[in-house]
Amino acid sequence: MRPAHIALASLVAAVWGVNFVVIEIGLDHFPPLLFSALRFLAAALPAVFFVGRPKVAWKWIVGVGSVLGVAKFGLLFMGMDSGAPAGLSSLIVQIQAVFTALFAFTVLGERPGRVRAAGMAVALAGIAVAAVDEGTSGPLLGFALVIAAAACWGVSNVLTRKASPPDALNFMVWVSTVPVLPLLALSLFMEGADRDLAALSSLDWTGAGVVLYVAWVTTIFGFGAWGWLLRRHPASSVAPFSLLVPVFGMSSAFLILDEPVSPLRWCAAALLVGGVALTTLPGRRKPRPAVPQQEPLTTGRA
Repeated sequence: MRPAHIALASLVAAVWGVNFVVIEIGLDHFPPLLFSALRFLAAALPAVFFVGRPKVAWKWIVGVGSVLGVAKFGLLFMGMDSGAPAGLSSLIVQIQAVFTALFAFTVLGERPGRVRAAGMAVALAGIAVAAVDEGTSGPLLGFALVIAAAACWGVSNVLTRKASPPDALNFMVWVSTVPVLPLLALSLFMEGADRDLAALSSLDWTGAGVVLYVAWVTTIFGFGAWGWLLRRHPASSVAPFSLLVPVFGMSSAFLILDEPVSPLRWCAAALLVGGVALTTLPGRRKPRPAVPQQEPLTTGRA
């Protein structure tokens, strides 16, 4: 990869890592499901009028929009609202790589090799260490909701792979149109109209800023740039940069939110990031059988 492309991949990882701190700030202004709905509303409008028609079947847009938008981000925002720290959440969601491998094996028949299986085991050990740390210092409900969000992310990754969108930005913008109404309905049912109206009526510059960051910077720029990189480089070259997300997430949470990082959490981070790194390694290709060479034909002449 060119140095400029390496810098862009690192910038996207930084944007996604800092996003967890921004979400934490936004949850002080909005109920989690309403916040998630506003995020996708801002990501979809007005971009949907400029990206052109969808380039994949609607079933994939609705499927990914429901699993990624409604389930994954709804659970993530609820988990963080229930007490899961921003830095820890940025680390835990990386277990999506393990869920992706498991679901790809179940649905697509993609059998992980020994190295990837070992990586999955190491990453799960990291989750166990993080659970022990969270059990002594924070609410397990938020921790469990973030893990459930990571599982939904794994499902959406498999659906996205099946959809094979030729334009990541176009796909993400149209996917963002799907969760808005379901999330608003869930917010009205679970969080209440009074709480939603109070949050919207007290909207200030900080609240508007966090919505625009998670919508335009994280979603539009982040996924658009990531898709641009994937179209120009092998996935095995681009994917490892996502391992920088928890580094930026935990660092920014420590610097901005003064979130402590215990020795157990550092241990969990090392295990989880190392395990996910192993799962991203390309599998060994089976050597192609050698084609026996035919002896040259003779003409029968001396």
